[in-house]
Amino acid sequence: MSFFFLFYVTHLSFAQSYDSLVVDYQNPQKYEIEHISVSGIQFLDTLVIKSMSGLREGEFITIPGNEIPKLIKKFWDQGLFSDVKISACNLHDGKVSLDIYLKERPRLSAFTIDGIKKSEIKDLTEKLNIRTGSQVTENLLNTITHKIKTHYVKKGFFNVAVTIEQIPDESLPNRVKLIIHVKKNERVKIKDIYFTGNTVVPDKKLRRLMKKTHRRDWNIFHTSKYIEEDFAEDKEKIIKYYNKNGYRDARIVSDSISFFSPERIFLHIHIYEGHKYFFGNINWIGNTKYPSALLDQLLGIKKGDVFDQELLEKRLTIDENSVSSLYLDNGYLFFNVTPVEMKIYNDTIDFEMRIYEGKQATINEVIISGNTKTNEHVVRREVRTLPAELFSKSDIIRTVRELATLGHFEPEKIEPNPIPNPSEGTVDIEYRLVERANDQLELSAGYGAKMFIGTIGLRFSNFSARNIANLKMWRPIPSGDGQTLSIRAQSNGSYYRSINLSFVEPWFGGKKPNSLSFTVYHSKLSSGYNMFYRYSRGSDTNYLKMSGISLGLGRRLQFPDDFFTLYNELSYQRYLLQHYHTSYGSFVFSDGVSHNINLTTTLTRNSVNSPIYPRSGAKFSISLQATPPWSYMNYLLTGNKKDYSQLPANEKYKLIEYHKWSFKSEYYLKLAGDLVLMARAQFGFLGMYNRQIGPSPFESFDLGGSGMMFSYNLYGREIVALRGYSDQSLTPRVSPDGKVITYKDYAGLSKSGNIYDKFTMELRYPITLKEMATVYALAFLEGGKAWYDFKSFNPFDIHRSAGVGLRAFLPMFGMLGFDWGYGFDPIPGLESSAGSQFHFIIGQPL
Repeated sequence: MSFFFLFYVTHLSFAQSYDSLVVDYQNPQKYEIEHISVSGIQFLDTLVIKSMSGLREGEFITIPGNEIPKLIKKFWDQGLFSDVKISACNLHDGKVSLDIYLKERPRLSAFTIDGIKKSEIKDLTEKLNIRTGSQVTENLLNTITHKIKTHYVKKGFFNVAVTIEQIPDESLPNRVKLIIHVKKNERVKIKDIYFTGNTVVPDKKLRRLMKKTHRRDWNIFHTSKYIEEDFAEDKEKIIKYYNKNGYRDARIVSDSISFFSPERIFLHIHIYEGHKYFFGNINWIGNTKYPSALLDQLLGIKKGDVFDQELLEKRLTIDENSVSSLYLDNGYLFFNVTPVEMKIYNDTIDFEMRIYEGKQATINEVIISGNTKTNEHVVRREVRTLPAELFSKSDIIRTVRELATLGHFEPEKIEPNPIPNPSEGTVDIEYRLVERANDQLELSAGYGAKMFIGTIGLRFSNFSARNIANLKMWRPIPSGDGQTLSIRAQSNGSYYRSINLSFVEPWFGGKKPNSLSFTVYHSKLSSGYNMFYRYSRGSDTNYLKMSGISLGLGRRLQFPDDFFTLYNELSYQRYLLQHYHTSYGSFVFSDGVSHNINLTTTLTRNSVNSPIYPRSGAKFSISLQATPPWSYMNYLLTGNKKDYSQLPANEKYKLIEYHKWSFKSEYYLKLAGDLVLMARAQFGFLGMYNRQIGPSPFESFDLGGSGMMFSYNLYGREIVALRGYSDQSLTPRVSPDGKVITYKDYAGLSKSGNIYDKFTMELRYPITLKEMATVYALAFLEGGKAWYDFKSFNPFDIHRSAGVGLRAFLPMFGMLGFDWGYGFDPIPGLESSAGSQFHFIIGQPL
């Protein structure tokens, strides 16, 4: 004998087949469950189904009764089945066998999204997190639809439509594919924004505070699109503005949206402003280390000042010279200060600053992690937080700055992590680092003087000279000791060739930050043809050869502070000219040898917080480069006062003599977020010892352009960029008798800029600061000029320019850039050298 128990739930929509059975509903009977079986399923575990049913063999069940209907509903509520049946069979001696029949919903084999861009599909796929193999239930389909709509509504697409199509997968049984069709439609735009409740701050000011949410107006830079996240940020900005101006109770009571049309909306914002408050009495409790007067001075808030919650938090804990910094710089790691409002009367709030000083914490261990390439001693010698010393917040900040300056690690990812141990009064400090690939390969070609120049160079910025003989340390070169090895070669064939080798050891001797640098170079520049094609000669006999060597020693100073460094360099350059023609103004003689023996002393202070994209700090340097006064020394040794004015140029400049002064200063100011203002000033002067000899034809200043076009042309000149003008166009031209000539004709004139000044202001904003590239955009104002002597020098008579540009720092290639500048002041005789100019930058910022 067999029969079926039936159950129908009116609020669920499903079809169920059944056989009719006469049941005595007036006399329910209890039966012992003899056996339970599960049928119909293909993928689920039968033991799990039995456990889910809650029925156990040997238990009793009432037929008819509530147990079976409740069980059927329970299986339906799972959403995993398209058909549910429970049948009873083999009823005898008060016992019954039950069979649970379940038909599983199909499983997902794959899904696709169409109707939107590929980038949006990728983003949506990550948000949906749909797993293939899961069952396709109504809940799954509703969840997909809800997530997509929510995603686009937040972006302002209120009319987004989502439809999901199910297609059976013919290759797999009981599997389906989903095709998710997304139609965003038009993004809604804001027609107007209405404020209510505001009496102190006018609507116009509130709209200006909303930086990202704007109504439709005449400003082409304002978008009227509605984006929920931007709207939330702008509401916070409104409340912060009220709080900053004393309205500490201000809040947005409500906001709502109404539709003008399907594509246009109104925003309604109701504000409660509250009363304006002022600071009252401020008392300090718990301070035993420092007197209240000092804390008042650091806080900088007086009775009667407008209440500003943000300012209070900054002065207590956030600013570099805050109250917290005073304690944290002196070992009080466990310090805490809590401002408590003690009394509010009328419009005044009295505060009690409750301080917990705690014990001074001593540094126990300094942990370095993440330095997979750089040797640990290179990192530790820059660390200012040392074991057994008191904890110091400033030392941690300085350590982060020094590690970023090394250039071996990602500046944005250097993470100091204090690990306090209050019970012992100690703290471990971990510095988490991420290595960056800072070795550089230069493969480039440039155009200048009507020729192409090819360059190949290698710069190893984390070299290890001590491991050269250890082949096991070649990965692919010995690295990790922070030394710099650079090899660079340039050529365009037979006309120009040069090679340069340099090495820098930043910690010579390994115990103190004293640097040792060594450079050697050689180049040959032939005069096989003139840049204006006036004549041509064989390059084997017409050339300028330049060879040089330098040795430098630098040291980090402790006074006035340890941001200062002193660098001294002894250099020798030899210039050999043979039938070298100078019609386009390079040298004042064509045959001869000149020797340049000089000593350079440079004092530098550098406190910028990052070498690639500085946000704060300053950098200045002042240097003196000088040769011995050979003419005066000759007079002292021989007693003969030689008349140098009568000597030919190759004899006059055989031993070059000069003194060269340079000053450069940069300042970085963080304006808002990552927007940075950079201000720079430069000044240079090339002086002489003997008026009969005159200014040196070497080491003068060439001003104008990007500084890149003639950078291969090593005439012993300093190239100074000035955007908006062509290369070297602002360098004075001088006749053989030493007179400055208006820029009309290059023929027979030499260039000699012996004084220059330059002023720059730049606004910089980063596009990306990621590990593989640092890219930022800039806008600049610039001005400068070069003069022949002090008689013509006028620091206010400068050539001005403005423009925009882009910089990209790639670890393998260094700094690359592109600028467009417009020179406002025409150059007489060289009008085309001003106006609109494009500049390329390779290897260095301007």
